[in-house]
Amino acid sequence: MFIRAIRGQFAALKTRVIYNPRSGFLARRPGVLALARRFVTERLPDATIVPTERGGHATELARQALAEGCELVVAFGGDGTMNEVAQALMDTDAVLGLLPCGSGNGLARHLGIPLAPAAALELLLTGCPRVIDAGLADGRPFFVAAGLGFEAEMAHRFARLTSRGLTGYIRTGLSGWWGYTPQEHVITHGGTRHTRRALTLAVANCNQYGNNARIAPRARVDDGLLDLAAVPPVNLLNAAPLLLRLFNGTLNCRADVLQLRGACFTVERPAPGPLHLDGEPRDAGARVEFTVRPRCLRVLVPAK
Repeated sequence: MFIRAIRGQFAALKTRVIYNPRSGFLARRPGVLALARRFVTERLPDATIVPTERGGHATELARQALAEGCELVVAFGGDGTMNEVAQALMDTDAVLGLLPCGSGNGLARHLGIPLAPAAALELLLTGCPRVIDAGLADGRPFFVAAGLGFEAEMAHRFARLTSRGLTGYIRTGLSGWWGYTPQEHVITHGGTRHTRRALTLAVANCNQYGNNARIAPRARVDDGLLDLAAVPPVNLLNAAPLLLRLFNGTLNCRADVLQLRGACFTVERPAPGPLHLDGEPRDAGARVEFTVRPRCLRVLVPAK
């Protein structure tokens, strides 16, 4: 019954749209929020739209939506907002909808969800549920990628920016790269230990971070596995080739990039430090365990 309703042109599901009013995208394009409000009023007869007020609030709002019987809960923001909402929907029958308006939109890009606001809104009426996996870093969920090293350091810096986007990330990354010292990581996987001095280490559920920066080109969100990529220290000789391969989807073809696939990884580093989950900064210990929770989240995607 639920899938038939989702496929209908005018689905009458009880819906909650949760948006992040601090999104830089919405600040730059206030008309998008007005468009969403109008769409909810006119096209979704049993829907409400509510703002978040602080970090972590989207998870609380999503749990409240479930308690009130909502079948479709929509994350209206970037991957951070998506992560907070999705956490509450794991292992439930509710479906996650995405109105992507973040800096990277990694999950939306991977799943083929439109980035144009009008098209993403229409998908709430015409899409189909797809069941995907989640990754866990020391038990904390992520759905795009988690990472240690330079990318985690950049997530902490990026979170403090007032103006985000790809250019802001590149500018922040270049300024941070000069003073960053790559760490040695010991990766245990399937009984085998790999020691790598890496600029950055990513564990991915999706094939990309966002903006089509494909850190794990072979990754799939529904294969019950995670993909680990350890990128070597970057210098003036290998920087351009690594960056080119990151964006053309061939990073896995480089011999100096360690690529592993599995359901569980343990990563040890010299000391506790930063971690990121879907781009949101966190702190973690010197030892971090990454695991997968297969097929635990329903996401609304284009019908095929």
